[in-house]
Amino acid sequence: MKLQGLSFRLLLALGVATGAIVVSPSAFAAQQVILKYGILRESVSVSDLTTFAETGNTSPALQAHLKLSRQKPEAVRQTLTKEIRINPIVLDRVMNSPIGNVLLDPLSQAIRTPTGGADRQALRGALALSASGDGKLSVLEIVQKYPTQEVLVDGDRIVDAYRRLSDLVDRIKGPLGSILLKR
Repeated sequence: MKLQGLSFRLLLALGVATGAIVVSPSAFAAQQVILKYGILRESVSVSDLTTFAETGNTSPALQAHLKLSRQKPEAVRQTLTKEIRINPIVLDRVMNSPIGNVLLDPLSQAIRTPTGGADRQALRGALALSASGDGKLSVLEIVQKYPTQEVLVDGDRIVDAYRRLSDLVDRIKGPLGSILLKR
Protein backbone atom coordinates (compact mmCIF):
# COMPACT_ATOMS: atom_id res chain seq x y z
CA MET A 1 0.00 0.00 0.00
CA LYS A 2 1.32 3.43 -0.86
CA LEU A 3 0.86 6.27 1.58
CA GLN A 4 1.90 9.70 0.31
CA GLY A 5 4.75 8.20 -1.71
CA LEU A 6 6.06 5.94 1.06
CA SER A 7 5.08 2.34 1.46
CA PHE A 8 3.25 1.25 4.60
CA ARG A 9 6.03 -1.24 5.29
CA LEU A 10 8.69 1.51 5.10
CA LEU A 11 6.72 3.78 7.44
CA LEU A 12 6.28 0.95 9.89
CA ALA A 13 10.00 0.12 9.74
CA LEU A 14 10.91 3.76 10.31
CA GLY A 15 8.60 3.90 13.29
CA VAL A 16 10.14 0.77 14.81
CA ALA A 17 13.70 1.93 14.09
CA THR A 18 13.19 5.36 15.65
CA GLY A 19 11.00 4.17 18.48
CA ALA A 20 8.23 6.46 17.29
CA ILE A 21 4.77 5.37 16.44
CA VAL A 22 4.46 6.60 12.87
CA VAL A 23 1.25 4.90 11.85
CA SER A 24 -1.16 2.37 13.28
CA PRO A 25 -2.16 -0.55 11.05
CA SER A 26 -5.72 -0.25 12.33
CA ALA A 27 -5.86 3.32 11.04
CA PHE A 28 -5.85 1.82 7.56
CA ALA A 29 -8.06 -1.21 8.20
CA ALA A 30 -11.41 -1.79 6.54
CA GLN A 31 -14.42 -0.36 8.33
CA GLN A 32 -17.11 -1.59 5.92
CA VAL A 33 -17.56 -4.86 4.06
CA ILE A 34 -19.63 -5.03 0.91
CA LEU A 35 -20.99 -8.57 0.76
CA LYS A 36 -21.85 -9.64 -2.76
CA TYR A 37 -23.83 -12.71 -3.76
CA GLY A 38 -24.86 -12.69 -7.40
CA ILE A 39 -26.54 -9.35 -8.05
CA LEU A 40 -27.18 -8.72 -4.33
CA ARG A 41 -24.90 -6.35 -2.44
CA GLU A 42 -25.09 -5.28 1.18
CA SER A 43 -22.75 -3.08 3.13
CA VAL A 44 -22.14 -4.10 6.74
CA SER A 45 -19.61 -2.89 9.25
CA VAL A 46 -16.55 -5.01 9.91
CA SER A 47 -17.57 -5.08 13.57
CA ASP A 48 -21.02 -6.52 12.65
CA LEU A 49 -19.36 -9.16 10.47
CA THR A 50 -16.91 -9.97 13.28
CA THR A 51 -19.72 -10.30 15.81
CA PHE A 52 -21.59 -12.61 13.44
CA ALA A 53 -18.51 -14.74 12.76
CA GLU A 54 -17.63 -15.07 16.44
CA THR A 55 -21.08 -15.37 18.03
CA GLY A 56 -23.62 -16.08 15.30
CA ASN A 57 -25.55 -12.89 16.15
CA THR A 58 -26.49 -10.98 13.02
CA SER A 59 -27.33 -7.36 12.45
CA PRO A 60 -30.68 -6.79 10.69
CA ALA A 61 -28.92 -5.87 7.43
CA LEU A 62 -26.69 -8.95 7.49
CA GLN A 63 -29.59 -11.22 8.43
CA ALA A 64 -31.68 -9.91 5.53
CA HIS A 65 -28.76 -10.25 3.11
CA LEU A 66 -28.06 -13.85 4.11
CA LYS A 67 -31.73 -14.70 3.76
CA LEU A 68 -32.12 -13.01 0.35
CA SER A 69 -28.93 -14.62 -0.96
CA ARG A 70 -30.04 -18.03 0.38
CA GLN A 71 -26.84 -18.50 2.35
CA LYS A 72 -26.67 -20.80 5.34
CA PRO A 73 -25.38 -18.64 8.21
CA GLU A 74 -23.35 -21.46 9.76
CA ALA A 75 -21.59 -22.20 6.46
CA VAL A 76 -20.75 -18.50 6.05
CA ARG A 77 -19.42 -18.34 9.63
CA GLN A 78 -17.26 -21.41 9.02
CA THR A 79 -15.80 -19.89 5.85
CA LEU A 80 -15.04 -16.65 7.68
CA THR A 81 -13.34 -18.22 10.71
CA LYS A 82 -11.56 -21.32 9.42
CA GLU A 83 -7.86 -20.77 10.04
CA ILE A 84 -4.82 -21.62 7.96
CA ARG A 85 -1.39 -21.79 9.63
CA ILE A 86 1.54 -20.19 7.78
CA ASN A 87 4.99 -18.94 8.64
CA PRO A 88 4.71 -15.14 8.15
CA ILE A 89 8.26 -14.90 6.76
CA VAL A 90 7.58 -17.55 4.12
CA LEU A 91 4.26 -15.93 3.24
CA ASP A 92 5.94 -12.54 2.83
CA ARG A 93 8.64 -13.94 0.58
CA VAL A 94 6.19 -15.82 -1.61
CA MET A 95 3.75 -12.91 -1.87
CA ASN A 96 6.57 -10.54 -2.86
CA SER A 97 7.89 -12.80 -5.60
CA PRO A 98 6.80 -13.07 -9.25
CA ILE A 99 4.90 -16.27 -8.43
CA GLY A 100 3.12 -14.43 -5.63
CA ASN A 101 1.63 -12.00 -8.12
CA VAL A 102 0.21 -14.88 -10.13
CA LEU A 103 -1.19 -16.48 -6.98
CA LEU A 104 -2.73 -13.27 -5.67
CA ASP A 105 -4.79 -12.50 -8.77
CA PRO A 106 -7.43 -15.24 -8.30
CA LEU A 107 -7.67 -14.49 -4.57
CA SER A 108 -8.14 -10.81 -5.27
CA GLN A 109 -11.26 -11.62 -7.27
CA ALA A 110 -12.98 -12.75 -4.06
CA ILE A 111 -11.58 -10.17 -1.64
CA ARG A 112 -10.94 -6.83 -3.28
CA THR A 113 -11.41 -3.10 -3.27
CA PRO A 114 -14.91 -2.02 -4.34
CA THR A 115 -13.43 0.03 -7.20
CA GLY A 116 -11.06 -2.69 -8.40
CA GLY A 117 -7.90 -0.64 -7.91
CA ALA A 118 -4.66 -2.03 -6.45
CA ASP A 119 -6.38 -5.27 -5.46
CA ARG A 120 -3.21 -7.34 -5.52
CA GLN A 121 -1.27 -4.90 -3.34
CA ALA A 122 -4.11 -4.46 -0.85
CA LEU A 123 -4.59 -8.22 -0.52
CA ARG A 124 -0.84 -8.75 -0.13
CA GLY A 125 -0.84 -6.27 2.75
CA ALA A 126 -3.89 -7.82 4.40
CA LEU A 127 -2.38 -11.31 4.18
CA ALA A 128 0.90 -10.13 5.69
CA LEU A 129 -0.83 -8.30 8.54
CA SER A 130 -3.14 -11.23 9.19
CA ALA A 131 -0.31 -13.75 9.50
CA SER A 132 2.16 -11.50 11.30
CA GLY A 133 0.71 -11.76 14.81
CA ASP A 134 0.04 -15.44 15.23
CA GLY A 135 1.04 -17.24 12.03
CA LYS A 136 -2.60 -17.83 11.09
CA LEU A 137 -4.86 -16.58 8.33
CA SER A 138 -8.64 -16.51 8.12
CA VAL A 139 -10.98 -14.77 5.72
CA LEU A 140 -12.35 -12.72 8.63
CA GLU A 141 -8.89 -11.59 9.72
CA ILE A 142 -7.92 -10.73 6.14
CA VAL A 143 -11.05 -8.58 5.89
CA GLN A 144 -10.27 -6.96 9.25
CA LYS A 145 -6.73 -6.14 8.12
CA TYR A 146 -7.63 -5.02 4.60
CA PRO A 147 -5.88 -1.66 4.09
CA THR A 148 -8.79 0.32 2.63
CA GLN A 149 -11.92 1.77 4.23
CA GLU A 150 -14.12 -0.65 2.30
CA VAL A 151 -13.53 -4.19 1.12
CA LEU A 152 -15.73 -6.19 -1.22
CA VAL A 153 -16.18 -9.88 -0.43
CA ASP A 154 -17.64 -11.88 -3.30
CA GLY A 155 -19.56 -14.64 -1.58
CA ASP A 156 -19.84 -16.60 -4.82
CA ARG A 157 -16.05 -16.83 -5.03
CA ILE A 158 -14.94 -16.85 -1.39
CA VAL A 159 -15.08 -20.62 -0.80
CA ASP A 160 -12.98 -21.23 -3.91
CA ALA A 161 -10.59 -18.45 -2.86
CA TYR A 162 -10.22 -19.99 0.60
CA ARG A 163 -9.50 -23.37 -1.00
CA ARG A 164 -6.85 -21.78 -3.26
CA LEU A 165 -5.28 -20.01 -0.30
CA SER A 166 -5.20 -23.24 1.67
CA ASP A 167 -3.63 -25.08 -1.28
CA LEU A 168 -1.05 -22.32 -1.65
CA VAL A 169 -0.13 -22.56 2.02
CA ASP A 170 0.19 -26.35 1.77
CA ARG A 171 2.55 -25.94 -1.18
CA ILE A 172 4.78 -23.39 0.49
CA LYS A 173 4.92 -25.30 3.77
CA GLY A 174 6.85 -28.05 2.03
CA PRO A 175 10.13 -27.83 0.13
CA LEU A 176 9.36 -24.38 -1.28
CA GLY A 177 8.98 -22.97 2.23
CA SER A 178 12.32 -24.44 3.29
CA ILE A 179 14.07 -22.89 0.29
CA LEU A 180 12.50 -19.50 0.92
CA LEU A 181 13.48 -19.50 4.59
CA LYS A 182 17.13 -20.08 3.66
CA ARG A 183 17.29 -16.91 1.51
